[in-house]
Amino acid sequence: METLGAKNGMRSERQRFRFRWRVWFRAIHRDIGYFSVGLTVVYAASGLAVNHIADWEPNFRQVTREADLTLPSAADDQVIASVALGALGLDDPVREVYRESDALEIVLDQGTVRVDTAKGRAVANIQEERFFLRAANWLHLNRGKKAWTVVADTYAGFLLLLSFTGLWMFSGRKGLLGRAGVIAAAGALVPIAYVALSGGP
Repeated sequence: METLGAKNGMRSERQRFRFRWRVWFRAIHRDIGYFSVGLTVVYAASGLAVNHIADWEPNFRQVTREADLTLPSAADDQVIASVALGALGLDDPVREVYRESDALEIVLDQGTVRVDTAKGRAVANIQEERFFLRAANWLHLNRGKKAWTVVADTYAGFLLLLSFTGLWMFSGRKGLLGRAGVIAAAGALVPIAYVALSGGP
């Protein structure tokens, strides 16, 4: 009876231990998941944008602005350029101002402005920053260098922890030897199948 009781006690202790570490895994998985939401949004959005870089410019968008001008008489080119930029709401540094036929061309860092001095009309073709995506791409491509490398490596570690704890949160038919294992194997087959079917690098 004592031996049977001891065995039952050991079995009960193992069950309690198994229950405790699964509870801890759920807690770790939950909290790391919450903490990683912001980073996941940044990396996912940037990944989608950069994946389609052949189809669009992920950091900037092309914008056309137009404005009617009231030009002072006998104004020189620099004055006309200043009036045009003010009317268009542009404060980008001017790189060059030159005449082309009856128009004045103003070259900026972010694009160009063409001023029809006869009609008093200015048209700007410029690039405007896609604020969120440009910042996300800057982070994703690790332009922040050493300091951001630490954050990126930590995030990668978090993803590994999320994967590991996700596999072991449940037991039985829902666990690694059941549903979780089948789904994990299916997910692992996606990159393997693509490399095999595409011919690899």
